[in-house]
Amino acid sequence: MTDVPALPVVWRPRTTRIVAYATAGTIVLGMIVLAVVVTPRFKVLDRVLLVAFGLFVAWILHMLARCRVLADETGLTVVNAFRTRRLEWPEVLGVTMSAGEPWPTLDLADGTSIGAMGINGAEKTLAARQLAELRALVHTRGEAPNPT
Repeated sequence: MTDVPALPVVWRPRTTRIVAYATAGTIVLGMIVLAVVVTPRFKVLDRVLLVAFGLFVAWILHMLARCRVLADETGLTVVNAFRTRRLEWPEVLGVTMSAGEPWPTLDLADGTSIGAMGINGAEKTLAARQLAELRALVHTRGEAPNPT
C-alpha cells in the first residue's frame, strides 16, 4: 500500500496547466496583434471585441488549468473548472478511476459522486501516484477503524 502523504497536500496536473496557460497567452497575444494590424475597415469597437474574445478564451483556459484537489486535516477541497466543493473526510467513501478515464471519481456518502479534475489521467505516471496517495488518505481518514 502507498504511504499516506503528509497533510496538507495539493494534487494538480502539470501538462494541462502548461498547455492551457501557453495557449491562453498565445491567443491573447495573437488577438492583440490581429486587432492592431487588421484593415482600417475595422472600427475601434471591432478591435476591442477581438481582444475581449481572446481574453474570454484565456479565462476559460485558466478555469481548466486551476483544477486541483487539496487535502488537509479536516477533508478535501475539490476545485474543478467551474465549481469548488468542500468535503469532510467521512463524506468520501472511495475513489475510482478506470483505465482511460480522464480523472478519478469520488464516491460520496450521500449516494452521489463528483469528478476530481485535479488528477489528470493523461499524465499516467503522475496520475497513478496522486491517485494512490488520495486513496491512502481516504482509507485512513475517511473510513471508520476496524473494531478490535
